[in-house]
Amino acid sequence: MSLFSDNLRFLRDKKNVSQDEMAEQLSVSRSSYAKYELGLVDAPHRVLLDASRFYQISLDLLLTVDIRKVDVEKLLNLEGNRILLPIAVDRQNENIIEIIPYKAKAGYLRGYSDPEFIESLQHISLPFLNKGKYRAFPIEGDSMPPHREGSFVIGEYVENKDDIKAGSTYLFLTKNEGIVYKRVHTRNKSILFLSSDNKAYKTFPVKFSEILEVWKFACSLSTKEFEEDDWSTQTLKEIITELRRDIRG
Repeated sequence: MSLFSDNLRFLRDKKNVSQDEMAEQLSVSRSSYAKYELGLVDAPHRVLLDASRFYQISLDLLLTVDIRKVDVEKLLNLEGNRILLPIAVDRQNENIIEIIPYKAKAGYLRGYSDPEFIESLQHISLPFLNKGKYRAFPIEGDSMPPHREGSFVIGEYVENKDDIKAGSTYLFLTKNEGIVYKRVHTRNKSILFLSSDNKAYKTFPVKFSEILEVWKFACSLSTKEFEEDDWSTQTLKEIITELRRDIRG
């Protein structure tokens, strides 16, 4: 048996169709289809794709997640049939925002496409946000003032990477860097150049092929009170300028 065979049988029962009907839908014999459900043979790629399209469930879920444990009705289909993103609402039908805690930040790179992992996260609801899919990410370091370490930036999911605009800030989930919050400096067809608002940090390139998810800044939540001597972005620029002048002497 396999997850795919279990999922295939579960989805067929849920849709209330027979094996004969599914075999006809997938253009295979009934005996071949029965073997797929029993896990006796592996389904060819064509059958996998046809099953994915018929049930409107991504291949990621069909092959790697026990769908019996997932509320399929609360999933959002994302671009490229890559994953399904869990969507949950509260009693007022407001979008629930999952919070990625600091202790789960490293695990998010492994679990971002796992509905069970996402559904295990704590969540909040912010009624003032527009309709969309939002998620809260923890901020570390001092590269993006005034966001201090300990703050959370809430991002709105960007489905189409063509919508990423230079000059705006985004949370990126990348294969090599994990979660990073940066401003897009410039971009071309294959590469984004990301910069920090703290100019002490250098601009660096990220290939689109390395990006797993993109979330556009929507709002932020600070968990620490601002101090009187907190540096503003302008102050940081002035300090760096003075240091450069001193070095040039």
